Amino acid sequence: MKYAEITGWGKCVPPAVLSNQDLTTFMDTSDEWITSRTGIRERRILHCNFSDMAVVAARRALAAANLDPMDLDLILLGSLTVDSMCPNTASLIADELGARNAAAIDLNSACTGFLYGLHIGTNLIKTGAHKKVLVLGGEFISHYMDWSNRDVAVLFGDACGAVVLEASDTPGILATDIHADGKHVGLLCVPGHVQNGQILGDPVLKMDGQGVFKRAVGVLEATARTVLDKARLTDADLDWLVPHQANIRIIQSTAKKLKLPMENVMVTVDQHGNTSAASIPLALDAGVRGGRIQRGQTVLLEGVGGGFTWGAVLLTL
Repeated sequence: MKYAEITGWGKCVPPAVLSNQDLTTFMDTSDEWITSRTGIRERRILHCNFSDMAVVAARRALAAANLDPMDLDLILLGSLTVDSMCPNTASLIADELGARNAAAIDLNSACTGFLYGLHIGTNLIKTGAHKKVLVLGGEFISHYMDWSNRDVAVLFGDACGAVVLEASDTPGILATDIHADGKHVGLLCVPGHVQNGQILGDPVLKMDGQGVFKRAVGVLEATARTVLDKARLTDADLDWLVPHQANIRIIQSTAKKLKLPMENVMVTVDQHGNTSAASIPLALDAGVRGGRIQRGQTVLLEGVGGGFTWGAVLLTL
């Protein structure tokens, strides 16, 4: 059986910064109020097509893997904010990259979309169906904000991250685990949709912050233990936790349950806010390119998202 390993990583964050102080000019909030509750200090706002940002992240990941776009045989995009309903945005990315040999699939699992992509890409490589897979996670979620709702709008930002998965004779991705529970769809959703050329319902993001927090803490520990059990490893074998960057309190709670000091947790939520499907590949890229996450170390990726979805991926670089 073939294995899958990550051979390249890249990210793209928009240049436009929206700081907490900027928010105070049009919203009843303060830097202290936001930072103390979320850990967020600033976020980025996209002013071009999402696919343009995704292509930059993809090219950086391909360069790190020393691959040409024509080498790819599959592109998986995790995102709930896409350029168009048809064609899918993964196809637009493939076209801009020049990835003429790649199938292209959009995955809408909200903040868990990147993990879903890693799970699917890994298992397709294991079956021999594909050999070189580009997995992206990204959002321009600022376009779905109600900027009068400080409880939600202060949390989110735009970005895209990407990794290259390749077939390997040795394990890279050690275990994956994904879940969904539709009973909790109301915790995090964008309830609007298009019908007969018009938007029906509410096209802005809705979130029950307390509900997400309570649900997230439990399922994140459970999915972490599942992938550790699958790989026959324990908490003590972990070198790094790279979590979904939703809220510093959720991150701290998860680290505590896994007996990991915060020095071994990648935290970028202060710089980018919650970038949904982009947050895990952004944090992974920061850890690897910053020299903190080293080759051969054991890394746990995990997150939760609308749907209600959650999952984890355990890997060695």
